[in-house]
Amino acid sequence: QVQLVESGGGLVQPGGSLRLSCTASGSIDSIKTMAWYRQAPGKERELVAHLFTSVDRITYADSVKGRFTISRDNAVVYLQSDSLIPDDTAVYYCHARAGKTWTEYWGQGTQVTVSS
Repeated sequence: QVQLVESGGGLVQPGGSLRLSCTASGSIDSIKTMAWYRQAPGKERELVAHLFTSVDRITYADSVKGRFTISRDNAVVYLQSDSLIPDDTAVYYCHARAGKTWTEYWGQGTQVTVSS
């Protein structure tokens, strides 16, 4: 079992920055991937950034390339979000896959609002 807790969301003006954090607990040695998803009102949840814990392979959504950076420090995964725009407004969710069956886990989400 893996538990994920996000933090760092909030209200920011266009052009501003936020750093989201996701702290994993439980069977952290079994985690194979970690990612950030987001869901805006009336839209489907979408992948923002994804990494594998055992190999150096990172993927970003086209909409955030060059503005967002995902990184990991042991049991914590970060999403550094720069040059934020109103379309980045969403609930951001931490996601992980762990164990032999690549079971997926979700955090509770953190709200990011980009508005002047």
